[in-house]
Amino acid sequence: MSSHRLRLGRRSIVGQVYVMTTTTHQRRRLFESEIAAACVIDQFHYIERRGLVRSLAWVVMPDHVHWMFELRAAHLPDIARRMKSSSALALNRLAGRRSTVWQPGYFDHAVRAKESLARQALYILGNPLRAGIAQQIGEYPHAWSIWA
Repeated sequence: MSSHRLRLGRRSIVGQVYVMTTTTHQRRRLFESEIAAACVIDQFHYIERRGLVRSLAWVVMPDHVHWMFELRAAHLPDIARRMKSSSALALNRLAGRRSTVWQPGYFDHAVRAKESLARQALYILGNPLRAGIAQQIGEYPHAWSIWA
């Protein structure tokens, strides 16, 4: 499905909590190193410091990212674009090359009930367990939640 068709019906509502998921180009395992994962994590922090979001949970897996945040300003596509473009620039600078880092587009989900926020964060934090790269929540170094 084209990225244009994926955007149909998307809304950006300030105060709404979203989970955004995006994958690396060709599902390459770009974020296995601490330094590479930090390129993405730094962007989460930067966007939050700018007052655009309030991060609630995230995980940077080797080939994809899940980020749960409350939208504070801007539009969801702007947040995705900022995170992806800035982290790609930083990663390419680090690697001394110019290559495509992210797949086009992203998936987003609006978390509708306050009760499901912690459950959604637990799902995000559980990603490394399901992938077999951690044994328990809290062990994986590239995951964080306000509840953990």
